[in-house]
Amino acid sequence: MWALAGLCFILSFVVSMTYFGLVYRESLKSVTLVDEGRATRVLTHAGEVGELLAEQEIEIGPYDRLSVPLDAKVEDGGRIEIERAREIAVRADGLIRRIHTLADTVGEALAEAGLALAPSDRVTPSRDAVVADGMTVNVVRVTRKIVETEHPIAYRVIKKQDGSLPQGKEKVVQSGREGVLVKRTELVYEDGVLVAERELSSEVAKPSVDRIIAVGTRKPEVAAASYNASEDEVQTVSLDGISVQVRRVLKNVKLTAYSAGPASTGKTPDHPSYGITSTGVKVQEGRTIAVDPDVIPLGWWVYIEGFGLRRAEDTGSAVKGKIIDIYFDSEETAKRFGTKKGYTVYVIGPVKPSAD
Repeated sequence: MWALAGLCFILSFVVSMTYFGLVYRESLKSVTLVDEGRATRVLTHAGEVGELLAEQEIEIGPYDRLSVPLDAKVEDGGRIEIERAREIAVRADGLIRRIHTLADTVGEALAEAGLALAPSDRVTPSRDAVVADGMTVNVVRVTRKIVETEHPIAYRVIKKQDGSLPQGKEKVVQSGREGVLVKRTELVYEDGVLVAERELSSEVAKPSVDRIIAVGTRKPEVAAASYNASEDEVQTVSLDGISVQVRRVLKNVKLTAYSAGPASTGKTPDHPSYGITSTGVKVQEGRTIAVDPDVIPLGWWVYIEGFGLRRAEDTGSAVKGKIIDIYFDSEETAKRFGTKKGYTVYVIGPVKPSAD
């Protein structure tokens, strides 16, 4: 009887072990794990995905993506995929941001991070570059602005000869006016800093107007005024070793001096009549004198004792009677000259005497 009981026990144990072996084998599952594109086939008895990953010592980061939930049931023949997030630095708008992304390209990563891009913005690496962990992306904001500016157009100064005006005189016939040139320019800014500009067009909005000045060319008519030629006593005298016929000899003549400057004439060098005598010729030191035309005819040559030959080319409000105003280039020289009296002056005529 004891032998029969032992045999029954042994048979019961064998049956139990066989049963449990079959159950254990039935619970073993084959699963494919894909981590960042690398596939691995594993055998597991885990009931949930989280248990399987812990069993395989696989950690899932906070930004990683799992193809199934952690509490999902593990299925035999199942496939579990893990996408690893990559950390990149983004320099944009004066800031550096670190973002974690699952995007494949730089452009997708920036969009995923909510960073809006304009078509003109420059991104380095390019928007279609593949995202790599640890990379730095630079975003430069590029803006373009078109502006219009006005620029003056200088007017020309045109001088025209005019026979109706005395020689040396000028008259403004038409006032000059600046024109206006409008330029359209494209300004390029990078992160708010102007880096380039390009002229797109230019157009004359208002043409300039020439300044026209009439310049006198009429030569003065030198007249003897009220000079009384009947009083002339033509005589031949020796002046500086040259025999000269003189028409009249003036005694006790007063000499003064002047220059072309404002102290003598009230005119500055920019005055159109600066340095122009009443006969229309340019003053010249050593030649020009101012006289009273009733005493010495304009255009006539005289010989002044101690000064030599001079030509009557100018007049003056203070030059009356037997007074001669001698021209000097320097105002200081004219001032120092002062007034000299008692000089003898020989009136010669319209032709300058010569040794011949």
